[in-house]
Amino acid sequence: MMMALGVAAFVVALLVSVMLHELGHFAFAKRFGMKATQFFVGFGPTLWSVRRGETEYGVKAVPAGGFVKIIGMTDLEEVPPEDEPRAFYRQPAGQRALVLAAGSLVHFVIALVLLLVIFMALGTPKPSTTVGQVAPCVPTKPTATSCQAADTASPAQQAGVQPGDRAVSFNGTAVTSWDQLSRLIRKAGSGPAQLVVVRDGEQVRLTPDLVTRTRPSLDHPKTDVRVAVLGVSPTTEADRLGPVAAVGRTGSAFGSTVKGTFVALGQIPAAIPDLVRATFGSAERSATGLVGPVGIGRVSGDVAAAQEPWSVKLGTFLAIIAGLNVFVGIFNLLPLLPLDGGHLGVLGYEQARSRIYRLVGRPDPGRVDLTRLLPAAYLFLALLVSLSVLLLAADIVNPVSVPL
Repeated sequence: MMMALGVAAFVVALLVSVMLHELGHFAFAKRFGMKATQFFVGFGPTLWSVRRGETEYGVKAVPAGGFVKIIGMTDLEEVPPEDEPRAFYRQPAGQRALVLAAGSLVHFVIALVLLLVIFMALGTPKPSTTVGQVAPCVPTKPTATSCQAADTASPAQQAGVQPGDRAVSFNGTAVTSWDQLSRLIRKAGSGPAQLVVVRDGEQVRLTPDLVTRTRPSLDHPKTDVRVAVLGVSPTTEADRLGPVAAVGRTGSAFGSTVKGTFVALGQIPAAIPDLVRATFGSAERSATGLVGPVGIGRVSGDVAAAQEPWSVKLGTFLAIIAGLNVFVGIFNLLPLLPLDGGHLGVLGYEQARSRIYRLVGRPDPGRVDLTRLLPAAYLFLALLVSLSVLLLAADIVNPVSVPL
């Protein structure tokens, strides 16, 4: 039930983000006096619509985006003579640029607002020293999501560790944070260890027999190291900030997300072969690889079903939506048609060319002939659709899961 609720919440959040994206285009177009005749959420057959003034508002059958029709957006359409003064291409370049960029700007505003809400009202998840879950086994593979017959029971389960136990010392060292406990366990090596926990107000001494496994390094996640394993995960608590600190953290988190988005976009070509092998072969799906909307929806469902406080789950969900909005906002600004960034690139080229022609005393060459750019736009669309279908198949056949 909770997983279905999480998936549904993701779908609603995605549709709202798309609607606000189009609302950004629409609001700026109206503000500058351009004529917008349609504002729709979705594509395909119309399910419902209503006309208010010169604009038709409605919902279409396929909830995979949305659009605003602004008269004169391209020279591929005929503009009635009476609409010429209000046509998009007749407006100042600065106004056209703002209308084109407005969708992505809205995505960035959504992300900033969500991050501020997280840091101020909900707090960020902070692992406590209290055990949240005891793993039934210690998988040999670090990416395993379930126990196999050959996997041994976890040392924590064998030693009698229980959810709700609060760790106070490990091998004689007082424990003050989960990170400290994790590092102490990892360095302990295989064999008996001394773990003291508080259970129901009383101290309980446990002697887990640790085993070693290959796991990612805490300091260098891309490097695997041999470490001791106990088989427990922590509960989390909310770490809330004041207004000033929250604004600073929001800016820092937004900047890190923007940087991560550019890194992710640059890694897409190299990640496609791994995605193909994970979809059609026996290769494992990497949790840090490419993930589509269906995969993100499943992760949202996992978040909703997790045994965590509601504030932590809601904060994690909003962080996912904030990251998705940053990614979509930046992707939409790539200088590739038919993305908004492609139209911005054409507009910038037209303005630069006009200035150069004026400097050399030649007449303005006018607008770019978009028909010459259509083959490149069709090629990009074909690649984007192919990648989307591949991601959909991968998210269904070999979904990303959080390892034990």
